[in-house]
Amino acid sequence: MKIGIRKMRKAFTLVELTVVMMVGMMIGSMLIAIFNQQLAFLRIYQLQSFVTEEAPMISLYINRLIGKADRFRLHDSISDALSNTDPRITASPVCVLNFRLPDGSMRASILAFEDGVLNYYVVPESGVLGPSEWSITQRAADVQFYMEQGILRTQLTGPQGEQLIYSGATQ
Repeated sequence: MKIGIRKMRKAFTLVELTVVMMVGMMIGSMLIAIFNQQLAFLRIYQLQSFVTEEAPMISLYINRLIGKADRFRLHDSISDALSNTDPRITASPVCVLNFRLPDGSMRASILAFEDGVLNYYVVPESGVLGPSEWSITQRAADVQFYMEQGILRTQLTGPQGEQLIYSGATQ
């Protein structure tokens, strides 16, 4: 009987361990590169989310409101709008919309960009404005209403400086 011709190997060689470590490091570096790429895509998506997600909804709300209004006025402040003083045709953060009710009377509402929020107010008969009915957006950097060739335009500036212009005409 031959003893010791082939002994069972009980350990790995240095070359085998080196190869396994190199493969593991390559897989790890590929995973880190893929993770960094996903983070970059997420940042780009978040930068564009205002334009792709929120801006179309703002357009829908504003165009529906303006389209149902019978007339509008632009003002520099809510207090000017409530007192009906200093109407403007230049870019303004406040737009008063007047709606004719079925009984022939008029009802006013206000779109106002104030403190980084575009709010919608319904003006009560008393003329004393309470809290806003709802906020249309809180992510816009600026909102300006202006008139160009008889058409009411809304210029919306997003958080990254992107600018969108909506046009609408009253009834």
